[in-house]
Amino acid sequence: MDKNRHEVLAESLTRILAERLVSLHKLFDELTIVIRAKDVHSVSEVLRDHEDLGFDTLVDLCGVDYSTYGDETNALGQSNGRRFAVVYHLLSVSHNHRLRMKVFAEEIEFPAVDSVMKIWPGANWFEREAFDLFGIVFSGHSDLRRILTDYGFVGNPFRKDFPISGYVEMRYDEEQKRVIYQPVSIEPREITPYVIREQNYGNGHM
Repeated sequence: MDKNRHEVLAESLTRILAERLVSLHKLFDELTIVIRAKDVHSVSEVLRDHEDLGFDTLVDLCGVDYSTYGDETNALGQSNGRRFAVVYHLLSVSHNHRLRMKVFAEEIEFPAVDSVMKIWPGANWFEREAFDLFGIVFSGHSDLRRILTDYGFVGNPFRKDFPISGYVEMRYDEEQKRVIYQPVSIEPREITPYVIREQNYGNGHM
């Protein structure tokens, strides 16, 4: 029986990346590879330039916070003790195949991964977004600034330990005639929804 495209791609990735490939998984008819943070740039160049791979397009890049997964290795190859990951969604137009690449930052306090902006220029805004929302630093990025939150924003709102209400709020001050920041004034409260039951609900009658 002929091999399907996923099997051919998986064999090519295993052969070409060799020891730089930490793990390879197929889930929901999609391939995911896990590589080390120190190999991001070199592996990305191979994925783009090797004739058997040809991943010329970065479709998306996003950050992930694994803080609630505990210390055990998860199904897609999370390394023990690592909290933040960067996920790259790649497309090969010439070969018509897709690939997900996952990289875990080595440190928790200062998560950092090399930028791939010079390999896939479209990574520019995606890396800034992951930096803004997760606090992941992309070394070598030429203009790493916040992109969705305000420049004076405190914290990274997509981290799982970031409070839903945030740390500060802003309002217009009539006396100062400008927008000012102040501590959040929202008090957490538990809301019990009002539920309307049908007549005779729960008494055994249909």
